[in-house]
Amino acid sequence: MKKNPYNNQRWRNLRKRFLDANPLCVKCKEMGFVTVATTVDHKKPHKGNEKMFWDESNLQGLCSHCHSAVKKAEEGGGRAYDTACDVNGFSIDSKHPWSSVKGQ
Repeated sequence: MKKNPYNNQRWRNLRKRFLDANPLCVKCKEMGFVTVATTVDHKKPHKGNEKMFWDESNLQGLCSHCHSAVKKAEEGGGRAYDTACDVNGFSIDSKHPWSSVKGQ
């Protein structure tokens, strides 16, 4: 994959179809929250492997905040939300969309 694989009609079609079928952020859902997925993420980084890139079983829907956290964790700069929760399952990241519901 030499060109940007995200900058083409095939990816845009797959992304739309995937988000239509999987409209919720899987990381938020694991914590018991309902958040709209806005990003299609590769569970295992494809690293230019075209087969992995187009493999729909390697995709997951994430909200933008969870996507940023997952990518940061993959790059060694932090932890993803599924490991960054308090004992009640709430995100310890104050910027996560669901942190504001802690006290409610």
